Amino acid sequence: MPDTPANDPMPDSAAKVRLPDDRQLVLRVMPMPADANGNGDIFGGWIMAQVDIAGAVLPARIAKGRIVTVAVNEFIFKQPVSVNDLLSFYAKVERIGRTSVTVNVEVYAERNPANLQVVKVTEANLTYVAIDEDGKPRLIPTS
Repeated sequence: MPDTPANDPMPDSAAKVRLPDDRQLVLRVMPMPADANGNGDIFGGWIMAQVDIAGAVLPARIAKGRIVTVAVNEFIFKQPVSVNDLLSFYAKVERIGRTSVTVNVEVYAERNPANLQVVKVTEANLTYVAIDEDGKPRLIPTS
């Protein structure tokens, strides 16, 4: 079971956390210096873009075609992200509707390889809609 505020005794600490076993690894990326703001932290907008890319992987498979992001239902930044953090994005489908798929994405950072720490840095819920060639919503295939 992944660590959540309810079962993680130190949700905002830099303590090691267990990676989720009920989700799929959909993206792994290392932010570069060009992705950092003036304080040396990675821009929140860059992280949001990566979450959107990662969040689309499972819905695209389910929809068997083109999808678009229609809502960012929740986005929580738990810890800052730094250059050289290795970010792993884990996704889980929360709901499949007639034309939409809602996904939860958790982002974990691997830090300090000499004394490895893994921390949850971001969590988000996004909704994607399957669309046809004209950009109109279409039904999600049932098989």
